[in-house]
Amino acid sequence: MTTAKRWLLPDGVEEILPAEARKLESLRRDILDLYRAWGYELVITPLIEFLDSLLVGTSKDLDIHTFKIVDQLSGRMMGIRADITPQAARIDAHCLNREGPVRLCYSDNVLHTKPRGLITSRVPIRIGAELYGHAGVECDIELICLMQETLATTGIDNAQIVLGHVGIFRSLLAEANLDAETEQQLFGAVQRKAFDEIDAVLADSVSDAGLRNQLQQLTRLSGGENVLEQAKEVFAGASQTVLAELDELMAIAAGVRRRLPDIRIGFDLCELRGYEYHTGIVFAAYTADYGRAVAKGGRYNDIGEVFGRARPASGFDSDLKTLARLSKRKFLAAPAILAPAEDDADLLAKITELRSSGEIVIQQLGDDSESAAEMNCNRKLEKQGSTWTIVELD
Repeated sequence: MTTAKRWLLPDGVEEILPAEARKLESLRRDILDLYRAWGYELVITPLIEFLDSLLVGTSKDLDIHTFKIVDQLSGRMMGIRADITPQAARIDAHCLNREGPVRLCYSDNVLHTKPRGLITSRVPIRIGAELYGHAGVECDIELICLMQETLATTGIDNAQIVLGHVGIFRSLLAEANLDAETEQQLFGAVQRKAFDEIDAVLADSVSDAGLRNQLQQLTRLSGGENVLEQAKEVFAGASQTVLAELDELMAIAAGVRRRLPDIRIGFDLCELRGYEYHTGIVFAAYTADYGRAVAKGGRYNDIGEVFGRARPASGFDSDLKTLARLSKRKFLAAPAILAPAEDDADLLAKITELRSSGEIVIQQLGDDSESAAEMNCNRKLEKQGSTWTIVELD
């Protein structure tokens, strides 16, 4: 690479300049303050660790997105985290070892081998919240409401929350007793919403007409509140397991609606995002200004088992960079005060006093008065008699 090209960065990797950094940091602090107010404790997880613990309970998709390197000390494979959820689950199960519910939150960079979409970064800043130790719908209701409050804090006011339940699909597949290859073929078709292919796979592999119809109808159940009524009709003759999962979804939707009457809720019963590790409710937030989910989460009860304690778990996260890009809030730089770079004791005391009170004071280096505007200085410290006084800049 020539000297002239050394400023280039890899695709999907970007620098964050002062204005955007100010916006990101302001949002990060506001969101983490929100989580703290709800009782969520901040954790900071390792950027890199052994691969066999980093990828525990996660999907093949996450494995593909994880950078792998060899540890020069142990010779073992290590991974640079592409997700923080498994690390938070380990902290709950292995490190904290508490008996009651545990609420954790985080905000940090992750690294992906390739971007997840055309407009996504390979170095997103994941910010999210996880709740461990409670299997009831109250946990999921709280997290969905907190996700909505996260978007409101960000300044995204036109989002729709879409709810689904992977357990219904799992239960129907268990009853169908499909072989692994057929199950993967059906799963792929459902992900693509390829209805003709779905119907063909089911016609060839599911002999029970009632069960086949339930699976077919499940893949079409998406839309507004009426979807739940349709689902009750479709699954009227389903197993008790399926009915219980549908009731759980309905109870969560009703609970969220009671807390947030103005929330926009949709449903997609064949949403299988995170199918390999999600075990129940899944939820995501969408806005017309962005082609992907701006925040997403769900229940993942099994992940803590490999760390020594199987604990109920649910959570969500988002990319802080995406939230900042979509935010309608204004983050203006605070105006600063220009001060002479002198060793005058009274001047230095005044500068210390102003900085302690929250003012930005920049000492002038040489004759840089013409750059005051670049430094966003609209005032200066000027000695009037024996007192250093703040005056407006011309």
